[in-house]
Amino acid sequence: MPIPRPPVQAAGCVLWRRSPIGGELEICLVHRPKYDDWSHPKGKLKRDEDTLAGAVREVGEETGCTALPGSRLPTVRYLAQGRPKEVHYWAAEATGGRFTSNDEVDRILWLPPSAARDRLTQPRDRTLVDALLTSLRLT
Repeated sequence: MPIPRPPVQAAGCVLWRRSPIGGELEICLVHRPKYDDWSHPKGKLKRDEDTLAGAVREVGEETGCTALPGSRLPTVRYLAQGRPKEVHYWAAEATGGRFTSNDEVDRILWLPPSAARDRLTQPRDRTLVDALLTSLRLT
């Protein structure tokens, strides 16, 4: 019997800000052209990388934003190409930076929570919007 492979470790953030126009909460979603999907910024951890450090790094790489991490959010577990994957998430406030399109992420959107929940491709990512609102005490 084959030995099960350990889960792929990844990390990301539910990145949020206050709208520069009206001050309402907005959540950042990234579009990945390789998968043609909308998700929270996330990615695989480097060898021996701390999950929080990896989450903040991935936000910077995918969105160009500096992230101020807050509460830990639920870890999401699923199969990716037949292998278990664990993505560790944090709430994080965008504190600056500027998006530049790249091969991995070609667009970002800042949306109110309900629109972000609707736009997310994977249902498993929608629960993270609710977890963010709870962590910010907005529910």
